[in-house]
Amino acid sequence: MSVMDIIEVKKYLPHRYPFLLVDRVLELVPGETIVAIKNVTANEEFFNGHFPHSPVMPGVLMIEAMAQAAAILSFKTQNLIPDEKSVLYFAGIDNTRFKRPVVPGDQLRLEIKILRNMRGIWKYQGVAKVGDEVAVEAELMCAIKQIA
Repeated sequence: MSVMDIIEVKKYLPHRYPFLLVDRVLELVPGETIVAIKNVTANEEFFNGHFPHSPVMPGVLMIEAMAQAAAILSFKTQNLIPDEKSVLYFAGIDNTRFKRPVVPGDQLRLEIKILRNMRGIWKYQGVAKVGDEVAVEAELMCAIKQIA
């Protein structure tokens, strides 16, 4: 089981502020699962417009946070530290359900499990929770690509 702080997280993700959505990895079992967190603060840029009178984390960003955790899991599973030419692209998002709004002060717990990896297409089951409550769940499909 592996734990990663933000310094190590940045070695595995090309994202940076304001789009880096994984703050820490709590558990990681290569080839199986990852548990990571995103601390949601009132200082997030997206709260300026979504919605100023009642701030809610956009659902697409919750899905993106799950995908970023999945990317770390995939790279760690392959024992690969990505370079600036490696990216993980979405190939599909299925069976998505939003169950609870995420607001400033929440800590989003990202739980990702590999379902399969066939011909470079990874499929994951993802759940993001606040405490014991599910905020969103989805099946994600991604592909690792090399860019020019």
